[in-house]
Amino acid sequence: MPRPRKLRFVQGRPIVDAFFPSRMPPGKEEVILPIEGLEAIKLNDFQGLDQETSARMMNVSRQTFGRILAEARAIVADALVMGKILRIEGGNFEMPPRGRGRRRRGRGGGF
Repeated sequence: MPRPRKLRFVQGRPIVDAFFPSRMPPGKEEVILPIEGLEAIKLNDFQGLDQETSARMMNVSRQTFGRILAEARAIVADALVMGKILRIEGGNFEMPPRGRGRRRRGRGGGF
């Protein structure tokens, strides 16, 4: 039985939830970008943060962040190159706690 996925932190919901090509190709295909994928692109590509800092902000390992980012970039590239509708929805995320510092329980050192 696989381990349950750890929730990823995102700073907020996206401003828009879809992008449409100006000329729709036949078939009207669409791809789904999870909200945590958009957050990874925002932190790394838009805000220019390094992967280690971005991973801490999303409450995941650096390796997991790299995988989320690579998958998100592939989805966006597919939508742009192939003229597909890009929907931003779903995923496995939560908003980070406000007011108190983040506390982690478990083994090892850490944040």
